[in-house]
Amino acid sequence: MVELIPLFMFGAVCLVLLFGYPVAYSLAGTALLFAGIGIVTDTFASAFLHALPSRIYGILTNQTLMAVPLFVLMGTLLEKSKVAENLLNSMALLFGRLRGGLGISVTLVGMLLAASTGIVGATVVTMGLLSLPTMLKRGYSPSLATGSICATGTLGQIIPPSIALVLLGDVLSSAYQQAQINMGLFSPETVSVGDLFVGALIPGLLLVLCYVVYICLVAWLKPTSAPALTANDLEVESERRVSFIGSLVPPLLLILAVLGSILAGIATPTEAAGVGAMGALLLALSQKQLSKEKLREVVISTTQITCMVFLILIGAALFSLVFRGFGGDDLVHGVFEDMPGGVWGATLIVMLVIFFLGFILDFIEITFVVVPIVAPVLLTLGLDPVWLGIMIAINLQTSFLTPPFGFSLFYLRGVAPESVKTVEIYKGVTPFILIQLCMLFVLALWPGLITWLPGLLSR
Repeated sequence: MVELIPLFMFGAVCLVLLFGYPVAYSLAGTALLFAGIGIVTDTFASAFLHALPSRIYGILTNQTLMAVPLFVLMGTLLEKSKVAENLLNSMALLFGRLRGGLGISVTLVGMLLAASTGIVGATVVTMGLLSLPTMLKRGYSPSLATGSICATGTLGQIIPPSIALVLLGDVLSSAYQQAQINMGLFSPETVSVGDLFVGALIPGLLLVLCYVVYICLVAWLKPTSAPALTANDLEVESERRVSFIGSLVPPLLLILAVLGSILAGIATPTEAAGVGAMGALLLALSQKQLSKEKLREVVISTTQITCMVFLILIGAALFSLVFRGFGGDDLVHGVFEDMPGGVWGATLIVMLVIFFLGFILDFIEITFVVVPIVAPVLLTLGLDPVWLGIMIAINLQTSFLTPPFGFSLFYLRGVAPESVKTVEIYKGVTPFILIQLCMLFVLALWPGLITWLPGLLSR
């Protein structure tokens, strides 16, 4: 019975979260409650709590995690400076003569916005407010319009510089070091956020390509579902060209500067995040979209998100220490070793668990609660950490898109017109869910699609 305490502890924190209590306090409170019971009943190794101060200090001084507030600041600035709105108008005019052109525009702009903000909720809400009324007005079917917006919004989970990948990189680095210790190795190598960024490029671009192909197929098979823009909606060619260049080049250069500096080895992800934040500030100033009130909103929003992330980090650190104090890591390791199918059977079970937890937990909670428990065991069994990180990110991306609990669906439902029925949103996202599941299957069969580019650049 005592050896099952870690499972009761994990179930208890999920139950508390379902009641709607804040994540950070739920993690810390559940951990302290079980630790207190364990100390009284002499079933808990209290020495693990002695490591808490140094663990918290390590979180607050972690240079990788310093990229989080900077990337959040960059995304919030771009969101407030109407960059997405200008991009969408220009892209719509560029592809507007094609059937499905507006849907393609939404996908490409959403990809750029996802790369800018790195936050699923921000991308879905922004694209829902900007593009959904336009798509419905131009005759697009509600299911195709809502499905493409939801799917494109979840690209913030995988398209670098994604905040999810920054947090995953920090957790997987610790898990990789623990796995090395478990195998009796003491390698100084770690998993860098830059490796995850590079590894996510090919899968992310393949997903965007699949989305575009699907929209083109729908437009070809059902022209009334994705009509071309009428002549009255299109501007003069010269005006369109000026508008397109002026709206596309600045944010594209900013994204290339951030990712290019990381890929070229010129800057760390944290330093690149600083470049991105400053570039977004200059971009907002150049477009005269940064008033004193708007700057205040940006700073408050960035501070709130950053505080939430770091409070969850501290709560997750306490939860992890207490979980290990009860022997939870040994329990998980034993379960995975005895699982039929070996490493692939264990990986499949972990992916299914993470997928279903994605219905009730955000990526931050899953990253700091679930991944530290399962990742060291999977890495000990021989999985590549970069491959595992990207698979988890795409898995969560799919979970956030799946009815009836997907977070992306809730975000869009909150800003969609009342004329759009919830069942149409569910119907619209189904093909994109199948696309992402196929992508997971392809990446499992050919892991080189993830690991090839990081390996090439590390030579």
